[in-house]
Amino acid sequence: MTQLLPEVDWRARATEHRARLDKLVGPYLERRAAGSTHPVIDFLFTYYGHKPAQLRRWHPGFGVTLAGAREYDGARGYLRVGAGYTADPAYLAKRRDTIEFVANLLRATASRPAQLSCFGLHEWAMVYRTDEVRHQQVPLRLGHANTDAVVESMSLRCTHYDAFRFFTPDAVGRNAEPLTRADQAAREQPGCLHANMDLYKWAFKLAPLTSSDLLLDCFELACTARELDMQASPYDLSEYGYDPIPIEIPSGRAEYVRRQGAISEHSAALRTRLLAVCEGLLALP
Repeated sequence: MTQLLPEVDWRARATEHRARLDKLVGPYLERRAAGSTHPVIDFLFTYYGHKPAQLRRWHPGFGVTLAGAREYDGARGYLRVGAGYTADPAYLAKRRDTIEFVANLLRATASRPAQLSCFGLHEWAMVYRTDEVRHQQVPLRLGHANTDAVVESMSLRCTHYDAFRFFTPDAVGRNAEPLTRADQAAREQPGCLHANMDLYKWAFKLAPLTSSDLLLDCFELACTARELDMQASPYDLSEYGYDPIPIEIPSGRAEYVRRQGAISEHSAALRTRLLAVCEGLLALP
């Protein structure tokens, strides 16, 4: 049995969802239409590979039937039930392994204390001792030599494999410990900006089994985390209106830790909500 949501109700919620999303991605869409790029915001679409059009479609989550939702005909993961559409139990069964992986990763991450001592150096490690710069349209704030010196003056304590895998060869050996995909669940911790940004990735992967309300909450957090990530990076983003957080000095590191801690606290609540969704789906027969 599913809950039937009247058409007038779910269409109102879908309209509110799109308006909220447009406030977040409107500038991105305007720049893309003009053929320009943005080194901070574009990442949330290019790296994760989720299109704004996909985010615009509102999903109530598993167990809800949308009355009269003709535009959901043929949508991934949906099934027609009478005069409405609902998330397909067959799709849930197909995604069960993914749900189990996500649940285990979320549970393991939440079980550890937050580590707030990386100071965002993963971005610095990605340009350490190389002339190649990942964001070609923006310069290094301190230049190559001084950027390398910052990396050499502090310990690299990255715990997130998907950041670590972009380290330059010379930076890999400087990390506190080697990271692999196989030990991802044994290493991720709730202070990591990228682990917290990934809540958006996991919520999206499970759509339409997860609600768009939760998905957009995770996306908003990812936007906040990405902004901090790049403000603390070695890049000069003043042209884009971002003041640097100079992690090469004590006051900059203190500011980074303060904001990283706030994001970690916010992400803990979202991680709990997403894990509850996963566990609820896995408990279904």
